Amino acid sequence: MTYQMIQPRPLDLATSYVFDQPRALAPFTLADQYGNQFTNQSLQGKWSLFFIGYTACPDVCPTTLNKLAAAYPKLQKISETFQVVFVSADPERDTQIKRLDYINFFNKEFKAVSADHKALFPFSRDLGFVYAMVGEDSDYQVDHSASYVLVSPRGEKTAVFKTKPTPGQLPQIINSELISDVNKIVSAWH
Repeated sequence: MTYQMIQPRPLDLATSYVFDQPRALAPFTLADQYGNQFTNQSLQGKWSLFFIGYTACPDVCPTTLNKLAAAYPKLQKISETFQVVFVSADPERDTQIKRLDYINFFNKEFKAVSADHKALFPFSRDLGFVYAMVGEDSDYQVDHSASYVLVSPRGEKTAVFKTKPTPGQLPQIINSELISDVNKIVSAWH
């Protein structure tokens, strides 16, 4: 199926920002949870929703993956080629096997990708994500973005979904708003 934006028009979106001009991602090579290469080619013909984190994350990542697992059936109804991609920003500890076990706990269809920092940093920056190691030696945490990025079936960064902070709670993206926005964005393409 070939996709293209029908016409640039304002969309009434709850939690996302759509780029006026979709941006092609620079060439990248990561590895998925099965040890297979995950490259620009892995995005062709699929809507891809990315977020960044790490498997030892105490709160944001498991909450996000639970929410995405719950939203996934509805996202697949919008596009049967929809894929969710968890980007691990902790390649030292998040081995292939660890990413496989972690992502399978939430949804076996999701991707869990990573690479060494030399490849990971420019890729995450290209998506608009930030991350930083905080702490010493092996006892460190990873501060990371909590937003999602939607990449079109042409491998172009199309939209960013931002969290809505609520005092005393984790910043999060509400599933109903995510699903509604994805539906509007995908419907604007043919």
